[in-house]
Order: sequence, then structure tokens, then C-alpha cells
Amino acid sequence: MLKSLRSRLPKEDFVYLGDTARLPYGTKSSQTVNRYALQASSKLVETKIKALVVACNTASSFALEMLAKAYRSIPVYGVVEPGAAAACKIANHTGILILATESTVQGGAYQKSILAKNPRLPIYARACPLWVTLAEQGLDDQSLSFRLVEHYFKGFNGDGPTTVLLGCTHFPILLPFFDRVVDDRFTIVDSAETTADSVANELEMKGLLNVEGGSVSFMATDGIERFCRIGERFLGEDVRNVLKVDL
Repeated sequence: MLKSLRSRLPKEDFVYLGDTARLPYGTKSSQTVNRYALQASSKLVETKIKALVVACNTASSFALEMLAKAYRSIPVYGVVEPGAAAACKIANHTGILILATESTVQGGAYQKSILAKNPRLPIYARACPLWVTLAEQGLDDQSLSFRLVEHYFKGFNGDGPTTVLLGCTHFPILLPFFDRVVDDRFTIVDSAETTADSVANELEMKGLLNVEGGSVSFMATDGIERFCRIGERFLGEDVRNVLKVDL
């Protein structure tokens, strides 16, 4: 998500908080995710941010409305609505396949958002818990990575939905394997890219865009060395000077 936001908003200054002590959120209850999301957001708001982006699909699914009420003085953005809107725009009669974490799928936020826009669209959802681990641990074993990606597409490579919505910001790192698994009739929607576009458009409309800047600072709740290693994989650049914080 941060990579997409920085690409779309190169003059903005970003503060990124990784709640590494308590991840993954994708296997936790809505009550726990709400509590964690509020604590993490409070730490970010303390830094005087002008907007909050909930760059986690599970937290967006459960906690976005709560966070918007808690921080009325700043705009609060999630990833679910932009992803669902983009998928609905390009989906045909075959429907949409949502690939996400277990909690995101069970919470049903994507399903509700899509149905509100087009109640006639067939919707399929599949939890892909091993993809999060795969994305974070690395893709060195090409054969294993391919098999794990292929596994979660089973049953959908025939006459199923042709629009695939990636409902986890970890999943785009697996895109090189998708080309080997799915055929040309599929269109992949990346919720991170659609959210970055939405945030950029909203900030411009509100007159909140920076004319200069481009810095990024990092905070993490545990495992700084691992946070840097994984962050470099997702961002494609060095991650340094990470501040360890308690929530």
C-alpha cells in the first residue's frame, strides 16, 4: 500500500506504522481488530497527520467506521470501498472473485459493498491465509510459491468469475505467479492501487495536497530487523531508522 501511495503522491510526507507485535490481523476477531486499529491510529494521529489511511483490508473491514467517528477532524480512508468500486466497474455477468484473509472474507465488507453497487453480480470469496505468510517469507522457492498460488485458484479457472479482487495489500507481490496460473480472460483488481488513486483524488478535492516533500518515516511495535527486511521486499528500497513504539 505505501509503495502505491508514494508513487501516486510523490510530494506527500508519510508516517507508516507496522503493528508487527500483533500481526496478522487477518485471523483475529472483529473486537480485537477494532481495539488494535484504534490504538495504532491514535499513535499516528499523535504525529499530527492530515489524513489517515487504514492500509489493511481486515482493519478497514471492521474498524473504518469507528475510526472515522473517533477522528472527525481528519479524513479517514480505507481500502475496501475503492477496491469494490473498481471491481464493479469492470465486472461482467460472471461476477467477482474476492481473495482475502480469513477475517476479511468472513466479515463480508467487500461482499456488502459490491452488492450495494450491483445486487445482481455473482460474488465469490475465498480466504487465502497462506499467501500472507508466503509474501512475507519471500518467494525464493518458485515451485512452492506457484503451487500455493495455484491452490487458491482451484475451482475458478473454468467458467467462474473473470474479475479477481485482491482483498489484501500483501497479495500484489504474488502477481508474477498469477500470470502462470490464470488465463487471459481474468482481470486482476489491486485494492492498494485503487485506494491510492482514491486518496489522491480526495486530497486534491479537499485542497490538502503537498506542493513539496516526499519523506517517509517508519514505526513498528516489534521485530525491527524483520520489519526492515520485509519492508524492503514490498517497497523495493531500503527501510531504515525505524522507531520502536508501544501501543
